[in-house]
Amino acid sequence: MEKQFEIIRNTRRFLLNFIGDLTIDQLNEIPLGFNNNIIWNIAHMIAAQQGICYLRGGLDLKIDQKMFQAYKPDTKPTGFVTSEEVKIIKQLLVSTIDQLETDCKNNAFTNYTSWINRYGVQHNNIDDTIYFLIFHDGLHIGYIMPLNRLVKRTEMISTI
Repeated sequence: MEKQFEIIRNTRRFLLNFIGDLTIDQLNEIPLGFNNNIIWNIAHMIAAQQGICYLRGGLDLKIDQKMFQAYKPDTKPTGFVTSEEVKIIKQLLVSTIDQLETDCKNNAFTNYTSWINRYGVQHNNIDDTIYFLIFHDGLHIGYIMPLNRLVKRTEMISTI
């Protein structure tokens, strides 16, 4: 599992660097044709990981319940995310993976509930789910990339 955690952690660090120059307004902007924004996608990556790993593992979340409820699957942005909230989200993007790796090494997921995700893939244990996290993070980075181009384009147009 060490390699899988390295992939997830490096991908998330890449994402933090990729969005590093965006303003708070750009992170919150929902471009025409989209139903979410960059910061929602990032926070969703954290909330989804918490749900599919910890809740399905019969364990308590490692993030605030309010954050989980706001960004879990089948949600969308409901308000402006403040600079302080963005700072917390950015910190949690990597620290939750560090915590997950520690918990896996400590065999915390002995009561993991088997489930089938919306793509038809069965998860029998935490290892199956960690492999899925790589896909899930990639999917949301795939959403963030065009959002990034659009919010930067909007800024360029508004300065002309």
